[in-house]
Amino acid sequence: MKLGILGGTNLSRTLGKKYIDAGIQVVFGVRSDFDTEITEWKILNKFFDRICPYESAIIQSDIILICCENDYLKEICVALEKVDLEDKLIIDCTNNKHCLDTNNQSNTAIIKKSAPSNLVFKAFNNLGLDYPKSDILGIIKETYFCGEGTIEKLRVKRLIELIGYKAIDAGQIDNAYLLEAFYQLSKEITWQKKEQSNYHFKLISV
Repeated sequence: MKLGILGGTNLSRTLGKKYIDAGIQVVFGVRSDFDTEITEWKILNKFFDRICPYESAIIQSDIILICCENDYLKEICVALEKVDLEDKLIIDCTNNKHCLDTNNQSNTAIIKKSAPSNLVFKAFNNLGLDYPKSDILGIIKETYFCGEGTIEKLRVKRLIELIGYKAIDAGQIDNAYLLEAFYQLSKEITWQKKEQSNYHFKLISV
């Protein structure tokens, strides 16, 4: 199994390193003007040439994690449309901050249009693209995921658990916009508090 992680974000780099440490092959897909000489990325790329254009990363991978900024999502969708996606799973880890606007869609729905024949999942979006800066104390131990398919959904669950997170099933892919709204609510609370701390939700059973 090989993972392709698309986007030059802190989340991309952090998840990638976790999977590399777990023994998984990882390749990073970045935009053409991305600075691969940034120290943290240069270290990841030093011996293995893991950083390449979006299309190359998609072609090489069995499972694709999309962890890009919203400004580059359209470019990634174009790359998805250009290559053969047969048997590839796609996991959207992003958040559209306007997902509840009736004129907008969740990022997951946008991605699905570029890969209509593939199973698309939502996961890791509660961490945010700046992770782990948003969780300096390392208190986030869970992520929510949603999507279709029984076997494929189990694969996604195990992929999440492989790097130490509790995988919480949030139902079908139509619930992706709820997960994006959930993240935006946490950001709104953080902003309203006007503190240096970030606010996150914890699922409990009573």
